[in-house]
Amino acid sequence: MTPMPEPNIHAAILGPTGYTGLELIEILSRHPRIRPAYLASARENPPRIDAEFPRLHGVLPGETAQCQPIEHDAIARSCQIAFLCLPHEAAMEHVPQLLARGVKVVDLSAAYRLRDAKTYERFYGHPHTDAPGLATAVYGLPELNRAHIRTARLVANPGCYPTAAALALHPLLRAGLIEPRGIIVNAASGASGAGREAKPHLTIVEAGDNFSAYGIGAHRHQPEIIQTLHLSTSAVGSPGGSRVPPVLFVPHLLPVERGILETIYAVPASPHADTARLTEALTTAYAHERLVVVRKDAPSLRDVQRTNFVHINARVVGGHAVIVAAIDNLLKGASGQAVQNANLMLGLDEYAGLC
Repeated sequence: MTPMPEPNIHAAILGPTGYTGLELIEILSRHPRIRPAYLASARENPPRIDAEFPRLHGVLPGETAQCQPIEHDAIARSCQIAFLCLPHEAAMEHVPQLLARGVKVVDLSAAYRLRDAKTYERFYGHPHTDAPGLATAVYGLPELNRAHIRTARLVANPGCYPTAAALALHPLLRAGLIEPRGIIVNAASGASGAGREAKPHLTIVEAGDNFSAYGIGAHRHQPEIIQTLHLSTSAVGSPGGSRVPPVLFVPHLLPVERGILETIYAVPASPHADTARLTEALTTAYAHERLVVVRKDAPSLRDVQRTNFVHINARVVGGHAVIVAAIDNLLKGASGQAVQNANLMLGLDEYAGLC
């Protein structure tokens, strides 16, 4: 007797008209189990998603392609999980409402990433209004936190820059091959990392044929990168960051659509921490991770664009450890990782719909 197919799991996407919402719709439209069932927009007149993004024509059924208002009861009646692609303040408004109605949540904003509310408020410039949610949220970096994600009701999807930095540094810190102090993360991202909202510095006139550093010492991902170092070694102090050694994070804007390339500099912990040992530590740590590729050569953006993979290379040069990591900021750095987290939360194959 032929077994009955497993029923579909319905998902809501709140804020589907941005780049991360678009990527989620495209991933879930080919996912074997999860289907986008409720597109919730905060616009006064919610659009049809295939009018907003004509490339989605025919991808969703007609009634699903019409965005709806954000109505918590309606979402809970039809969906088991919700992806939030909303501003941070809006996420804190809607997450408690959805959780109270039994809907699991993957939040793609930064509202629940930082464990310390005061650090959040200092870098994001407004109060954190959901202390209970912050206390129970699980940081959604599967390669480092898989067991906790499986039992979570609320997952804070990591930022794109911190994802690449954490995956590049974690095995080397755990193995004691590099010093936690003196780390420099020199990173560059495509313009889609700044979102879809029109901004003068992202126009083709300003960003095209150009390359610029920004947010030096003040970028919102700096405390998140420091927090991930706490996951990597007990020597770096408390999750709130008061004793975490400083990390110099310098982001740059690339005149390309998508992708992140990070070149990270660290101090080897001993003369024995050579290229072979760094490569061995990465290879051992990620031997069973399908989305992490350890390379003998340095990766480029083109190697990872429109994929869910992270490529990493490490070497020792002139007494410095140099680690290069590349990801697609909209996939492994956002929507792809969100689906990876949802798969774990729902007891599905972790890589379903991704590779």
